[in-house]
Amino acid sequence: MTANELHNGPQNGLPANDIQTTSSETSRPTTSIQLAGKVIAITGANRGIGLGIANSCLDNGASHVYSIDIGETGDDFAAVAKRFPGKLHAIKADVTNEDTVTAAVDQIVQEAGSIHGMVVNAGRTKHKPALDFTREEIDQLWSINLYGAFFCARVAARAFIKLGVKGSVVFTASMASYRPNKRVPSAPYGASKAGVRNMTHTLAMEWAQYNIRVNSISPGLVNTAMTYWVPQQPDWEQQLKYYGGMPRLAEVEELGGAYVYLLSDAASYTTSIDIPVNGVIGIC
Repeated sequence: MTANELHNGPQNGLPANDIQTTSSETSRPTTSIQLAGKVIAITGANRGIGLGIANSCLDNGASHVYSIDIGETGDDFAAVAKRFPGKLHAIKADVTNEDTVTAAVDQIVQEAGSIHGMVVNAGRTKHKPALDFTREEIDQLWSINLYGAFFCARVAARAFIKLGVKGSVVFTASMASYRPNKRVPSAPYGASKAGVRNMTHTLAMEWAQYNIRVNSISPGLVNTAMTYWVPQQPDWEQQLKYYGGMPRLAEVEELGGAYVYLLSDAASYTTSIDIPVNGVIGIC
């Protein structure tokens, strides 16, 4: 059904399937979920979830993936880079400083010729009772998880608009944005990730006019250095039986498919959504 039909009904009394369509309406959407020829930037991809996303992007044909990270790379990063010679790169930048992120994206465009996707993944967590949080601890969380996320998305959008690219921004949110982790709550962390999901919807609305799509992924419990303690809890097996769902943590690579889809042209009409990837486990 055409836009005119939605408002006025079929034109000239003809059935909808007899109405001529424009060339843009008859062009075939992309149905292959792959990233061939795309240049993807991922913040916080020197390790953990970000590196798993980078690996998935390269496995699905991305021409170049850039990690924008304040830290150093390690053995895990080197192993992925060895699998994809000349395709995985690291640029040092502080996501809480918009100027350094702008410089990083400018470098990507200069080296790779363009940028097509930005995964806003860098973040931090801290779990303690709300009454015990210091102002400094809250500022540290929100400066990366909220300010940093906003800055990185905005830098990417400006680059997409300048280059005339139909870009994709994908935030890493969290299941903690939906509900608290009862065992280790963190009101400031959950609030920051809920802010990311709201940011997703608002920026998607604002930037649709530029053909920029904005979505988010909400991981549940993922097997990273930050969650090493989770399966070490003495009642972990009992928790899994109680909460249900898949009885294990996710591996970082298991998140990649959702990111690849949202970055791909197969998601050309997908914007302003969040995809929970949590194995139906009833805890964050």
